[in-house]
Order: sequence, then structure tokens, then C-alpha cells
Amino acid sequence: MDIEELRTFVEVADAGGVSAAALRLGVSKSIVSRRLVRLETELGVQLLARTTRGAALTEAGATFRDYAARVCAEIDVARETILPAGELRGRLRVAVPLSFGQTHFAPILAEMARRHPQLQIHTCYSDRFVDLIAEGYDCAIRVGYLQDSNLIVRRVGPIHGKFVASQEYIKAHGSPETPEELVAHEALMQGTESWQLMDGDKIITVRPQGRFKADNGAALVAAAIAGLGIAYLPDCLTHEHIASGALVPVMTRHPPPPAGAYVIRPPGQHPARKIRVLTELLIEYCEPAPHLASVGR
Repeated sequence: MDIEELRTFVEVADAGGVSAAALRLGVSKSIVSRRLVRLETELGVQLLARTTRGAALTEAGATFRDYAARVCAEIDVARETILPAGELRGRLRVAVPLSFGQTHFAPILAEMARRHPQLQIHTCYSDRFVDLIAEGYDCAIRVGYLQDSNLIVRRVGPIHGKFVASQEYIKAHGSPETPEELVAHEALMQGTESWQLMDGDKIITVRPQGRFKADNGAALVAAAIAGLGIAYLPDCLTHEHIASGALVPVMTRHPPPPAGAYVIRPPGQHPARKIRVLTELLIEYCEPAPHLASVGR
């Protein structure tokens, strides 16, 4: 029984269709279909019921999926155990934030690919929330303040950001000095997130309101420069605009607490060595570098 056929079946089962599984695996739909046919022929049983909406597991397929997934996981662990020290193979699917991932994390992923020429790295850059388990990612790099979840989290570096606004906005609406005043201002946000501020050693949480929202940090920078409101943004996106005077810091007596950059992976007993290597590389690059410590949100 071919391990790639087993792995392909698990991907189709988890993704709910051939097209989505092909995207995860980085192969064509025809290759996925052929692997499934060979596996079902060898087993002598139908594992998937093809529909116009995708592929649904049969009763036999639902039972076999768990066994196949365990076999694939054990094979991955065995391969890592016998590989020469430092050598990585296989595929690593990583979800990375778009706003600064291309400038700050992309070079680190490229360095990992350079160091491990047998490793395939597939990266998705997006500021939307990615469901690692449902979408078949090995791990994600996330930044900011993390909510509680069942995912495994490892901090790899600090995050620093500021509340900023344009001088035109401040002239028209004033500069807030307290958390209560901040809530009364027009906020530029990604969605319905809350903001955290420091009051001495105490953290205060406020829920701002605003009419302009965007799921991308660069878009929020543009809105802040246009005078639409106050934004909480990472230093790496605002330092040039602050230096030019296009933006100015506000709420300096109540700054946001330092956040972090994290590697997140689905729960499991054996974290893949490729994820451990990526985590260590991110720590190597992010912790000592002041400009990377300015990554945020």
C-alpha cells in the first residue's frame, strides 16, 4: 500500500473534496483522483462517495480514515528519526499574516528552504483567520494577543505597536488622553476586536467603535493617514510615517502592552521536526533583532 495514496485519501477526507485536497498537496486533481482509485481498488471497497459538492466518506471510509491518518503520522515520525541530523524532507504548509509577513517572515522561510533543499515549503499569506485543522496547515505564524484555544502555541518574538492618528484628525477631533476618551473617538479596526492599554502595571481593555474596517494593516495605515480615525498599528508599518509627520502617536501615557509573534500548530503528541526547526529559526531571527521586534498585529 503506497503511503502517498494513504496521505492523499486523508487529505481528501479532511478537505471534503478532490480540488481542495489537490491544492493542499500541491498536485493536480487528476493525480489525486488516480491515487484514490488505486487505493480503493487495492482495498476492494469504496472509501468516498463523489458528489457535485465534493466527496463524502462512506462508512468504510470514515473507519479507514483514522487508521490511515495514524499510519501517515507514524511514518513521518519514523522518517524524521532515521534522517541524518539537520536534514528535512516532505512538505510544510504554513499560514502567515499578509500585512508584514512578506517583508519580515518571508526571508526566514526562504532561509529555511535554502538550508533544507529536500523540504517543500508552501506558504499562504493572508490576514484572514485560517483554520489550521480544517484547511490542512501544519502550522501558522500569528501575531498580537492570542485568544485561548486548543492549539499548541510557542512564542518566538516580541511585538511592539502604537496608537496613531494624522495631525489633521487630531486638529479636528482632539487627541484622547484617557481610555474613556479613546472610546469616544473614531477607531480604525480589522473587525470587532478589543484594544488593550496600560495604566501603570494594570491592563485595561476597551471596545472601540468605528465605521472604517479592513483586514489588512497597510489599508489601516492609509485610512489613518487620510484622517479617518485612530488606529492601533505595529511599529514596522508606522515608523516611516511618524518620522515624516504624516502620523503622530496618541495615548502615549497609556500605551498598548507588548504583544508577541507565535508559531501555532494543531494538537498532537509528536510535533514534526520541520515545525520545531521553523520555530527555532524564527526565534533566532526575531528575538535579537530590534526591527523584527517591531512586527505587530
